[in-house]
Amino acid sequence: MVRINRAIELLEQGQPIYYTGPSGRGYEAGVAAAKTWADYITYDMEHSPYDITSLHQFMRGLVDGGPTSSGHRTPPVIVTLPFDGIDEHVVRANGWMIKQVLVTGIHGILLCHAESPGAVKAFVEAVRYPFNRAGVGEELDEGRRGNGGQGIAAAVWGVDVDEYFEKADPWPLNPTGELLLGLKIENKRALANVEASLRVPGIAFAEWGPGDMGMSLGFPNNHDEPYPAAMAEARRRVFAACQANNIAFLNSVRPHDVVARLTEGVRIGGGPREAAEIGRKFTGRTMPW
Repeated sequence: MVRINRAIELLEQGQPIYYTGPSGRGYEAGVAAAKTWADYITYDMEHSPYDITSLHQFMRGLVDGGPTSSGHRTPPVIVTLPFDGIDEHVVRANGWMIKQVLVTGIHGILLCHAESPGAVKAFVEAVRYPFNRAGVGEELDEGRRGNGGQGIAAAVWGVDVDEYFEKADPWPLNPTGELLLGLKIENKRALANVEASLRVPGIAFAEWGPGDMGMSLGFPNNHDEPYPAAMAEARRRVFAACQANNIAFLNSVRPHDVVARLTEGVRIGGGPREAAEIGRKFTGRTMPW
């Protein structure tokens, strides 16, 4: 174990990573998820209730059910939030949600419908403490996260508060950071700005969200392949913007296509355990799972 966040540890090794969702909410679900086969857990608060108490309990359950088979205290948890990244003002107005989920000791956040670089900039700044200076004065202003609750998050991570302050910052902007920030470029407004949005420092991964992207482009039920030409072009454009900015591209993977996706350059896979097993063997994964 080198890091608190094993997803970052694997990405630094050049290894693709795979995620899953929890089977439930609350403490017992956390205990059950502590030994997950996945490299990280996506905790949905976009389409599920925004329940901070349940998230606190889930994180406590992860600690009590751990450590993981890889020796980490918990699997990383990345939360999807219920507000859209429309612009800077919307993100600032909903920054209280970012503060509350970070207090629980999660390891990352996924911003849905990230439509503008202003929204992405506000998102990164909301996550950061003002004393973290990487990128500040260039493309970012100082962070807006304040004092309070850090002791709870530090206890989940298994570190003291001083170490939490040092590490609770986005990677790879901060090479020692343990937080993964991602974007969903999942409608035509977000697509129009994707190149500028992915240039904002602090973002580690992005996806194109075929379900919502398809709806936005006029295809209400085209979540899965084969895609119409307009959707295929949207995926290509998001993928290209990720590659141009050294950002991991997230895409669904299945047992029949995971090797092709990895060969293409996908670095975060969403799919069943069988696909992850095939992918890990293909890339020579050595970290236990």
